[in-house]
Amino acid sequence: MINAKLLQLVVDASNDGIVVAEQEGDDNILIYVNKAFERLTGYHTDDILYQDCRFLQKDDRDQSGLRAIRDAVKTGQPSRQILRNYRKDGSMFWNELSITPVYNEADQLTYFIGIQKDVTEQVQNQEQVETLKQEVAQLRAQLANTGK
Repeated sequence: MINAKLLQLVVDASNDGIVVAEQEGDDNILIYVNKAFERLTGYHTDDILYQDCRFLQKDDRDQSGLRAIRDAVKTGQPSRQILRNYRKDGSMFWNELSITPVYNEADQLTYFIGIQKDVTEQVQNQEQVETLKQEVAQLRAQLANTGK
């Protein structure tokens, strides 16, 4: 079995943000964030511990991915969604959030592990591909109309 010190080194060495949230009423408050989370979001650990992660969405809370995350939290299920999140400086990034429930020995849901990955470049590339597809379709339609 891996010892606690090695586990801490592994989590801190991760390129992806890793958080541990504890259920407290209707909230899931952060009790741990790694250095990658700090780099990704611009928030320092001391600024955000014991808060719910909702601060990352600012006022941008009408997202289908957020609804899926909320449903997963309510039912104690894992989920992976891509969300618009905002750094401390206000800049938006696309966050692939993966949450996994953790149960204690009595089979009670006590924690959620969250992994955050900045997928902004991938989302922007996909958006560009979709735009180019639309432009090609329009050009094809124009060519078809001029050929008549």
